[in-house]
Amino acid sequence: MDNYITVSEVSRYIKEIINDDLFLRKVYLKGEISNFKAHSRGHYYFTLKDENSRIAAVMFFSNNRNMKFVPYDGMKVLVSGKIDVYEATGSYQIYVEEMLEDGIGALYIAFERLKEKLAKEGLFDKEKKQKIRRIPRKIGIVTSPTGAAIKDILTTIKRRFPSCETILFPALVQGNEAAKDIANKIKIANEVKDTYNIDTLIIGRGGGSLEDLWPFNEEIVARAIYDSKIPVISAVGHEIDITISDYVADLRAPTPTAAGELAVPDINTIITYLETAKGRGYTALNNIINHNKTKLNNLKSSYILTRPMTIYEIKEQKLDSLMDNLNKAINKILDNIKARVYACQNNYILNNPDILYKYREQKLIHIISQLEVLNPLNTLNRGYAIVKNKEKILSSIKDVNMSELLTIELKDGLVTSKVTKVGENNAGK
Repeated sequence: MDNYITVSEVSRYIKEIINDDLFLRKVYLKGEISNFKAHSRGHYYFTLKDENSRIAAVMFFSNNRNMKFVPYDGMKVLVSGKIDVYEATGSYQIYVEEMLEDGIGALYIAFERLKEKLAKEGLFDKEKKQKIRRIPRKIGIVTSPTGAAIKDILTTIKRRFPSCETILFPALVQGNEAAKDIANKIKIANEVKDTYNIDTLIIGRGGGSLEDLWPFNEEIVARAIYDSKIPVISAVGHEIDITISDYVADLRAPTPTAAGELAVPDINTIITYLETAKGRGYTALNNIINHNKTKLNNLKSSYILTRPMTIYEIKEQKLDSLMDNLNKAINKILDNIKARVYACQNNYILNNPDILYKYREQKLIHIISQLEVLNPLNTLNRGYAIVKNKEKILSSIKDVNMSELLTIELKDGLVTSKVTKVGENNAGK
């Protein structure tokens, strides 16, 4: 039993060996961040990896509090620190003391600046996007002729819609000349659009680092996509990779394989749809035929068609009824006219016209008598007089002045009088 030791003793032993190694006390590593986590206490926990290996990493708040950026998954960094063993798990890790961006900072800034610029110009506007043809005749593909992307796209299109033709516009997808070449191939595809009946254009490539995908973040490519008369599907990298081309394109595919799926319909789905539509068409047609057969049978067995004379009999009967009603109406009108003529013939006034004249005479005499009552001359006959001053009838002494000549009208003539005295009636005093 003396030969056995504890796990903690092993971890402590390994830790002492690593701590005694001067080389591991200060190491400089570069790699890509993954599984990044910022603890609530401010510490950073993440994994630093490359193509073949990975190492756990921790950066305490005391070391990261002055950093000008926040790390994230996929970010390439340069770190320095010491390698040590975390005894609780027996695993070694790097305790990061300093972290720098490994070239990604400048590219990220350039990406954001171009994105903001093109967005302001409206190159990302949804209302300017073209619709992808549902069933294309021919699809143009701008990508590398030797990469995995072209194989994935062609395999997907052939599997989903074998009748669709494709045409490859081989282009560089990596390096300094790639952006110019991609933009040129997009322009060529548009020039031969009508000649080859190209309905859809797929541009893209397989996965890679940010630097590898950078041609699809160039302004010349973005403007070529925007100016394209052919609807463009962008398929750059993996699902997590977002490029300027994805923003400008009419449709973004997360992968080249997905681009093939978005570009063409599934032939099996179309066949199923057509079969379903055919079945529904047959059912609908049979329903119409059966419905019309029923209507035809009902018409053939109808009473009217089996006894057509019934129609005329009904009409004859209705005509007789109308004739009877017409005769009754005419006779009623004639009877009314006869009654009116008889009444006129036996009218008392018409037979005795003198009575009408006598009635008119009596009415005239009555009117004359009413006028006589209102005649002011009759008042003069009773001893009254009308006094006027220059044709103005006087009713008060206030209207009379001394020495004025007044005209007094009596029943049988006029008298002119001069005013010598004017006084008010003192009666009652």
